Amino acid sequence: MGYSATTGPLPAITCLPDDWWDPAWQAVQSPGVTGLEPVICATRGAAPQTPAPVPAPSWGQVLATTVGLWRSRHLSWLRRRLLAVAALGAGLVAIAVGTAGLVLSAAPAAPPVPRPAAIPAPSGQAVRPASLATAPQPARPVWLSVPTLGVRTRLVYLGLNKNGTLQVPASTAVAGWFTGSPRPGAVGSAVIAGHVDSHTGPGIFFWLRTLCPGDRVYVGRADGTMAVFTVTRVRMYAKDRFPTAAVYGPVPDAELRLVTCGGVFDRSLGRYLSNVVVFARLTG
Repeated sequence: MGYSATTGPLPAITCLPDDWWDPAWQAVQSPGVTGLEPVICATRGAAPQTPAPVPAPSWGQVLATTVGLWRSRHLSWLRRRLLAVAALGAGLVAIAVGTAGLVLSAAPAAPPVPRPAAIPAPSGQAVRPASLATAPQPARPVWLSVPTLGVRTRLVYLGLNKNGTLQVPASTAVAGWFTGSPRPGAVGSAVIAGHVDSHTGPGIFFWLRTLCPGDRVYVGRADGTMAVFTVTRVRMYAKDRFPTAAVYGPVPDAELRLVTCGGVFDRSLGRYLSNVVVFARLTG
């Protein structure tokens, strides 16, 4: 039996018919060949093979997979948000600092301390310079008056601290006479000290720096007499360059030194960096 149709490319056969194989045909065409199988491919409509069952993942695997997916999706987003929050915080801090500076710079300065009104000069028996050579030791000073500054205060007595520095009055409202110096009116430099201010307000010598040559200073004594001094000069000295000899040293006549703090106040040290010294001479 032959094939008489026009020859040409044969159609691709994906699966032979179920009954194509004939043992007799095999014996004639391929004598002595055995082992051919009657089935070359799976029969159409045959049931598919069931795959081997896959075991279910453990809870640890599920958790690890979930965390990995969350990190891959959200970690970069979280980093961007944290950087944005940090930048925003830094900006807010800079704005707050700038605003505080503007507020402080715009805040009104503390009102200036008004200069006190002048007071009348004290009256009483004054010691004349001509009597210094023959006058006995003056009585102790008990009060001080500076009429142009509106100052009249009692005097306390001051000594030296353990480190050799001059003591200061315990109160800012009074001045003190250094007992290691001559009594006012005696030959030498009598020294009277007082505070310039405190955290509560001006001290007794707040306006001392404004004295001028020619102003008068009165010192009353325990015996009812007083010494009258005339200002000759006013100076400011850095504390580390204080002229000890000029302030405390010997002089040939009766003089007076009024001492207080002044200059710049160093908040880190809690003190002024300079001293104001008023030099005066006994005039009557």
